[in-house]
Amino acid sequence: MTAVSPHLSSIHSSAGTRRGQSVAFEGVSKIYDDGTPAVESLDLECPAGQITVFVGPSGCGKTTTLRMINRTVAPSTGTVSLGGRDIHAMDLTELRRGMGYVIQDAGLFPHRTIVENIATVPRLLGTPRREARRQALELMERVGLDQHLAKRYPYQLSGGQRQRVGVARALAGDPPVLLMDEPFSAVDPVVRAELQEELLRLQRDIEKTIVFVTHDIDEAVRLGDQIAVFTTGRLAQVGTPAKILTDPASDFVDEFVGSDAGVKWSSLLPARDIEPFTPPEDLDGWQLVIDDEGRCQGWRPPGAGDHLVDCRRTVRLASDSLRAVFDALLLSPCHLAPVIDDQDRVVGVVDYASALRALDRQREASR
Repeated sequence: MTAVSPHLSSIHSSAGTRRGQSVAFEGVSKIYDDGTPAVESLDLECPAGQITVFVGPSGCGKTTTLRMINRTVAPSTGTVSLGGRDIHAMDLTELRRGMGYVIQDAGLFPHRTIVENIATVPRLLGTPRREARRQALELMERVGLDQHLAKRYPYQLSGGQRQRVGVARALAGDPPVLLMDEPFSAVDPVVRAELQEELLRLQRDIEKTIVFVTHDIDEAVRLGDQIAVFTTGRLAQVGTPAKILTDPASDFVDEFVGSDAGVKWSSLLPARDIEPFTPPEDLDGWQLVIDDEGRCQGWRPPGAGDHLVDCRRTVRLASDSLRAVFDALLLSPCHLAPVIDDQDRVVGVVDYASALRALDRQREASR
């Protein structure tokens, strides 16, 4: 897999009709039989149609909390509710069929083919075999899997492909809630970034309630509408990614988000209000080379003749973040970053001064 696929964002008929329902914890604790507290006095709401990310170090209670939503783990005290209904008053089978579940390495049935894995929930819900297969093949296509993989088994797929199957299977029953327990942690960084982007595209379309567990604060910041930071069974802070990064509630949260919190915050800030400009004639001898179609070819160093230095990064101000702009500037040989449009044509350049002015405006707006 070399590029982000748009397929996940186009799921409608098979997985986009039931919108999300809120999940709420009221005074929830989980104490094991030996007296060990896993979760203590948790009050938290996961809003309908949003992604709430549980993040924290190993053993902090985030996965236990997730599993209390589908009653895989029973709380010792307190109430967990779905759409305002106490989940312990609901039929267990009905509850679990209304929740998609994706775990690390997808958790697929090894003895079933890919199409059979995806069709599992529809078949349990009584969908005829032929129709369930048709829906599964449709979902395969929409999550970027070639249909020729339908008869293969999980061990014959790559890690990224298995995760796509896991997402498709979780969506096959059109559940209002998706539970995702470190689903992307077993794949390489490139595939992980692609899967994260596809999940965001999907969510913009179907608006499920997604509860996502990770130990990676970068992943939490990228995916979450809301982040819940856990520490040793307790909720240390809950808020938007920007709130967590810029106003940590404790020394623990400050340390957990890391020393580059400001850099992470810049990834949340849009670059769209930066005005690109025409590069000046005198750039200490550097020239931006553009082909006949207006596409960037590289930078020509002073006195280099036909030799070009790769631009490394270009930016699209309509969609990129300020972090992407600063990244492009830092990698530029002459402190300017080319700006391109949707057709990859150069429309100007940006510099540090214009990026910093945009940062100052957004800092003022957030106060």
